[in-house]
Amino acid sequence: MKQGPDFFNSLPEGCISCIISTTSPREACRSSAVSPAFRAASESDFVWERFLPTDYSDILSRAVAPPEYASKKELYFALCDSILIDDGKKVFWLEKSTGKKRYMLSAAEIAITWGNGLTPQYWDRVDFPESRFGQVAELFSVCWLEIKGKFESGFLSHKTTYAVYLILKFRGENYGLDHTPAEMKVKLGDQQSVHRARLRDSSSPRSPHPRPRRRLLPWRTAFFEENPHTVPRLRGDGWMELEMGQFFNDDGREGEVEFSLLNTSGHWKKGLIVDGVEIRPAQAQQV
Repeated sequence: MKQGPDFFNSLPEGCISCIISTTSPREACRSSAVSPAFRAASESDFVWERFLPTDYSDILSRAVAPPEYASKKELYFALCDSILIDDGKKVFWLEKSTGKKRYMLSAAEIAITWGNGLTPQYWDRVDFPESRFGQVAELFSVCWLEIKGKFESGFLSHKTTYAVYLILKFRGENYGLDHTPAEMKVKLGDQQSVHRARLRDSSSPRSPHPRPRRRLLPWRTAFFEENPHTVPRLRGDGWMELEMGQFFNDDGREGEVEFSLLNTSGHWKKGLIVDGVEIRPAQAQQV
């Protein structure tokens, strides 16, 4: 039987397309360098239709400004650049090398205690040019800090371990954010990830602003393990991210992913800016 490159080059383009479609977007791009036959097959709509999410038509229908494209490959890479969906309250994009789905929920899409009622003495929505959504939630003064939300697991890629990240920044004048760890929880079905972490690295410079009177909440006695390595880290886009937890999305039928961050130490806090919550494959890097 004929073997080697000549054998594969002798195959019909449709057969080569079927072979390439079982690999990955990264491998499809690499295969285009093998030969003209492979290049033609790797550009086909048949191949890139397989790499697009099965619900891509629904995602495009929810886009604020649907991307223009002349082929399924162009559409794939347009979705890798991210698009605003659901009236600009979410961002959707694909992980370029694998096609795994990634989402970001704006601050308006998550529940912030004392914040969703737009009570200016606690939290407020403010314009922020660096935000993907144009607005952020800014903390002015609270002692009870609670951020939580939900997301349907069926919208995510199957057979994938995901991580949930709080996307944040700090005002120059801030305090109370590194005093005690926050309790963070991510839950999907029977899975539950729980740990404690500080919103701000205690070794970082802090505002000299004096802390207001402390209010103790003695009834909160639950113990959680604190991970000293879990602190916000700087991203390439200038924001910081804090991992809230991980979960495995099996077949997308386990219902809603629930996530929360809670700090009720009684120490007053100020200067936190929340852009939203990002849900992406655990091994994926911020882009």
